[in-house]
Amino acid sequence: MNDFDHAGLGVMMAEVARSWTSPTDLDSTLHAVTQAAVDLIPGADSADILTISGHHKFQSLAPTCALPADLDAVQARHGQGPCVEAAVDGEVVRSDDLENETRWPEFTREAIDSGVRSVASFRLYTRTHVVGALNVLAMTAHAFDDESVAIGEVLAAHAAIAIIADRREVQLRSALVSRDLIGQAKGMLMERFDVGADQAFTMLTKLSQESNIPLAKVAERVVDLGPDRRR
Repeated sequence: MNDFDHAGLGVMMAEVARSWTSPTDLDSTLHAVTQAAVDLIPGADSADILTISGHHKFQSLAPTCALPADLDAVQARHGQGPCVEAAVDGEVVRSDDLENETRWPEFTREAIDSGVRSVASFRLYTRTHVVGALNVLAMTAHAFDDESVAIGEVLAAHAAIAIIADRREVQLRSALVSRDLIGQAKGMLMERFDVGADQAFTMLTKLSQESNIPLAKVAERVVDLGPDRRR
């Protein structure tokens, strides 16, 4: 169906967004996204979020059942499939009938054996070293239409925002811990060597440069040694 109620879709997605405004952890938010994909996308039977990070580390997040995670493992094994293509190269990657699909032969064979006939994958724009896609599966051919794609794109945006926010929170916590360690190490060096704050910080940075160890790690070692001058 190509003609659908855009206004109604906007109201529905606004309601979904409001339901996620209370503080929650990333896992709960992503489960809410994948469950919403099954509940709201016409034709959807299951969903999950695939992320790819580092040296091709594949991770299936918030699957609504075992099937999406199993097919993610297939894609990780062969390095191909709609989820991988959407996460790395595409925006929306869709196959309306896997019986006639030629792009990902290994994935397609195992997906069909699992009963899957339609796939839609929506890229997550995380702007980090992690790429990902919201993946929606259907057990019938030609399950997804323009309305399905519109809803999937909005839900993928919600998932990306949640991942970005979680990443920033982790970075902020790490920065605060590093700042506290550096402050403690400076104080210990000031007391141990009777120097000022600037000199203590210079000592830390010089140790970091000469040992090729991050400043926060040097500070952590200084703190671990404690204030004993003899050490």
